[in-house]
This record gives sequence, C-alpha cells and structure tokens, in this order.
Amino acid sequence: MRTVRALATGTALFGVALFGELVAAVALVGMVLSSVLGLIFLVPPVVRLVRRMTRLNRRLAHEWSGVEIDEPYLPEPQPPVPLADGWYRDGRSLYRTPRIPAFNRRLSWLLKDSATWRDFGFLAADVWAGGLLAGAPAILIVVGVVQVAGGSLLGLLWLLLALGSARWYAPWAVHTHGVIARVMLGSTEKARLARQVDRLARARTDVVDSQAAELRRIERDLHDGAQARLVAVGMTIGAAEELMESDPAAAKALLAKARDASSTALQELRQLVRGIHPPVLAERGLADAVRALALDTPLRAHVTVELPSRLDAPLESAAYFAVSELLTNAVRHSGATQAWIDISSAGDKLRITVTDDGHGGADASRGTGLAGIERRLAAFDGVLALNSPVGGPTTAVIELPRALQVERPPLTWKTVTMGICWSLCWLPLFPQGFVAMILKLVGMKEKSWFLALHMPPSLQWPTIIGMILLGTGMLATAATLSAQHRKANEVACA
Repeated sequence: MRTVRALATGTALFGVALFGELVAAVALVGMVLSSVLGLIFLVPPVVRLVRRMTRLNRRLAHEWSGVEIDEPYLPEPQPPVPLADGWYRDGRSLYRTPRIPAFNRRLSWLLKDSATWRDFGFLAADVWAGGLLAGAPAILIVVGVVQVAGGSLLGLLWLLLALGSARWYAPWAVHTHGVIARVMLGSTEKARLARQVDRLARARTDVVDSQAAELRRIERDLHDGAQARLVAVGMTIGAAEELMESDPAAAKALLAKARDASSTALQELRQLVRGIHPPVLAERGLADAVRALALDTPLRAHVTVELPSRLDAPLESAAYFAVSELLTNAVRHSGATQAWIDISSAGDKLRITVTDDGHGGADASRGTGLAGIERRLAAFDGVLALNSPVGGPTTAVIELPRALQVERPPLTWKTVTMGICWSLCWLPLFPQGFVAMILKLVGMKEKSWFLALHMPPSLQWPTIIGMILLGTGMLATAATLSAQHRKANEVACA
C-alpha cells in the first residue's frame, strides 16, 4: 500500500511539475511583454501567479514528501505615508494619491526579491530536476507495460525490474523531490534576517509598551499600597509620641497598630517583588519555580520537568510568567480542577505544554492575558500555540528557540560520506542509469550528456549497469550511515 501511494504521489508531483512548466511559460511571456512593450502593470499579477504555484509546491512538499519549506519572501513594504501638506513623495516626485507610490514600492519589492527569480527558476526546472525524478517509477512501469504489450521478453524483464525497484525507489523519489524543492524554494539567509528584523522591530515596540505599562502598575501599587501604609505608620507613631506621657495605654495601642500596619506593608512589598521576579526563580531555576507556582495554585497541578541545564535569566523569567498567566486563566475562566505542566527540550528549543480540564473556549484575540504572553515571548522569537475547543480541554504549547546550549557533534568521515552519498546518489542512479537505459531500449539516437551513450556499443550496457550499481551502492551507504547516526543519537538521548 505504501508503494502504491508513493507511485500515485510521484505521478501527481510529475503532473504538478508539468503544469508548473506551463505557468513558467506564461510568466515568461508576461515578463517579456512588460519589458519590451512597457506593460509594467503585468509584473505584479505574473509574480502573484508564480508565487501561488510555488506555494502549492511548498504545501505538497510538506504534506506528501514530509519536508517543511518556509516562505523565503522579504517582508511587504509599508504603505506610503503622506507628508505634512497631504502629498505623497516617491523619489523626487510628488503625488496627490498614494496609488502610484504604493505601486512603485510593491514593484520594487517584487523585482528586487531574489526569491521571485528563484521561483521562476524552480518552475522552469522542476519537471527535469524533481518532477521527472518523482514520476520516474510510474514512467518506468508504463514503459515496461508497453514493451510487454509489444511481445518483448526484454520488456517483461524490464517491468519486473521496475516493479521490484519501485518498492524502495518510489518513496525515496517522493522525499527527494521535497528536498530538491526545499533547496530551490527555501528561505535565504537575507530573507530570514529581513523577516527577523521586521519581527523584532514589532516585538520591540510591544515590549517597550508592555514595560511602560508594567512600570505604571508598579508605581500605582507602591503609591496606593505600601507607600500609603508607610505614611499611615508614620502618622500613627507620631500620634503615639504625643500620647506617651498623658495616656501610655493609648500610645501602646497605637504602636501595636503601627507594627501591624508595617507588617502588612512589608508583606505587600514582598508580593510586589515576587511579581517582578520571584526569588525562587533566581535562586533555584525554572523547574523549582514552576513547582512552587503549582503548589500555590488552587488547581491540582502535575509538573514534569526534563531540562539538561538552566536557561538564561530573561528566558527563565519569560517562561515562568507565561506559565503563571496560563494557570491564572485556567483558575479564573475555565473552571478547571486539574492542570498538567510539562517542561522539556527538543535540541536547543524549550517546549512547555500546559493542559487543563476546563470547559475550553479560550481565544488569544479576545483577552489581554494571552496576548500579553505572545508579546513577552515574541521578544525571544518564541511562539504560543493554543488549542481550546468548546468543552475542553485546553492545551497551550510554548516554544522558545535557541533557549538551551546544545553541543554540535563534530564533523567526521561518516557524516561527510553520508552527505556526499545523499547528495549525489541520484546522479548515477537516475539520469546516467535508468534514463540512459530507457533511451537505449527505445532506440533514440539523441546522446545528450548521457555518458553511456557516448561509449562504444560493446561498453554501453556495462556502463549503464555500472552506473545503476554505483548509485544503488551510494544510496545504500547513505541509508546505512543515517541509520547508524540515528541510533547513536537515540542512545545518547537515552
């Protein structure tokens, strides 16, 4: 069943690649018209068409090949801002409306983004690079069926060979198509940095606003709480001094009242300090701080922590207050009785999962608490994923990348050999092997760049078979070394 699914997927990917070739041809015509005839208004729709097609390829690579591909495009330009007199400036020109400046900005953004041209290149080359690779098993089987239908005994041997190799080749070809798509359509370092700068700029604004609000809250709590109580303590002590000689009993009562008020003010100051940065967090780390937090909550909280080391103080603080806010929401709004907190690591990534048995229905867009968590995490490139269907349960997952220090394994001959074999095994196996074999069987005279077809006739079949064996050996070596590497990682993690 897995082989049949891989064959169908590879055939579909080959069809998508053929359709992408058609889209690339249409886009080429549009770009030629825009540059030769000055039809510059054709550029945005042409680029949007190409990007829709490459987005489809990214989605199929994720769903069918199991390869995640991030979008590589630079952030969209901001809309034009009018000057003080209401006009819009674009270079040295002024415009009454923002239409032309906005169009020029968008056109510059589309044409200067290298991902735009890589999208064109992918659609033009996909049918030959990845599409033919993914569709090769089905094509080979069809060739074998045609040969058998023609009464060829060699065709029967060919069909059996194609069916036998499809069991391992078809799933590998589908996955390799996704890898090729990731290489050609993945995000570049420039695009990643541009998106990160844009995201950090927004996060910085949110953090500054959040810090200003936090300072105002602390000032308000000090003014209305501890400061007012300390002023009252001073006034009470002053009244007791005046009554010390005339009414010692009343002075003693006032001093007792002042002592109670000072104790209350001290307690409020401790709570305020705990709200800013809990001492247990600074002294004992995130694990013990969350356990202490779980003991203070009215819920029955179950805490599981698996961390190899402590985090940096800002990351610990952000994670702690995020967990605190999630537990507070569970107590106030969900009607939960139990909560489960799991803190673990995945490589250098910190992952925190908080689940409660409440009635669900939580939505980050309808409250300030969850939005505040997102703002706090955004400063560290962290994310909050929330799943809270009506009726419960509610599960919140927090991920903070690059939170833990992970030692990178040293580069060895095995890893180098594995990388070389995975990267180059398709070259002798597919174009120089199977494709050359097909051309030899059908009797085509086109030799192109196929090495075996340039050899003397007596050496062509040995060369083709040698190429297939070489590619198969490289693939087997890569698979064996990958399995050993994965097993070693599992033993190390255990």
